Amino acid sequence: MFKVDAIIDINQVTVDSTVFHLWLLWKVRMSSSRFLFSNGILSNTLDTPPVKLFLEAQPGAYTTSRTHNNASCFLFWERHMKRLSESIRILSTLAPHLLFKSNNSAIAPPSWTTLPIWQPTLQMLVDDSMQKVMPIAIKERVDCQELAVTTLVSGNLEELNACETIDEDRVGKILDVHVHIETYVPPAFGILGNGAHLALAGYGRHVAIAKYSDWVRIRKSLEKLRPPSVTELLLSNDGNHILEGCVTNFFVVCCKGQDSDDKANGNKYPFEVQTAPLSDGVLPGIIRQVVIEYDLIIDRLISFAALFS
Repeated sequence: MFKVDAIIDINQVTVDSTVFHLWLLWKVRMSSSRFLFSNGILSNTLDTPPVKLFLEAQPGAYTTSRTHNNASCFLFWERHMKRLSESIRILSTLAPHLLFKSNNSAIAPPSWTTLPIWQPTLQMLVDDSMQKVMPIAIKERVDCQELAVTTLVSGNLEELNACETIDEDRVGKILDVHVHIETYVPPAFGILGNGAHLALAGYGRHVAIAKYSDWVRIRKSLEKLRPPSVTELLLSNDGNHILEGCVTNFFVVCCKGQDSDDKANGNKYPFEVQTAPLSDGVLPGIIRQVVIEYDLIIDRLISFAALFS
């Protein structure tokens, strides 16, 4: 897990509660700065676009994590780095036009290249950028605000063509690393109005097993179909089998059929979590995998406990 070390001064203020809330609202608005660190260059915060616009303008593989515990660590950082490296490898093989960019429009993306991606090398490149931009973002945020961090990695065609061979030392030159940071407000759970409202619209993604920025542009046409009350659109290739959401994983919690084995093991109310398999064409989401692993652990614990009941 990527650790963030920072010292934050907290101003102690004793004022009327109304004044305090107005002050806090002003601080939140003033702290909505965004940061973009691209290949060692920090953009002016006024010039940094929202993350959606940034992703629409840049090809590449990306992943988004967020800070936790007062921006002291990131959630599932190692998993995000692993999936990012896998997405780069998959796109370089199956859809290089979704990964590579060039300042020269006459240079076409390769149709055959498979980039050998060493996860430790990729993580070193990303961590180097993070170490430089995170202290700045933390310093500018309002106390206790969390941060959303999007890491986008593109393939650089000029650097690729200049390399006769690709090894662990040269792969860093072929990849352009961008880190986009903005404030993140976690949704409040347990509130009726915050529940998801779903609608079915659109087919599954091309090269769904990889996470790439072009999907942000493609899904804009689906967003135009979204009814006002709907908060997420679900994808399906046949209208009967749900794949995933446009920006979320999708699960169904349902009752198992109570067969003789369930009754013999004492499972009166057996439940299971169902989600589309990767073979159907869905993204291997971080939360998706965590839920699957957790469900397997619970199932094994129930089976283990039944042996001693």
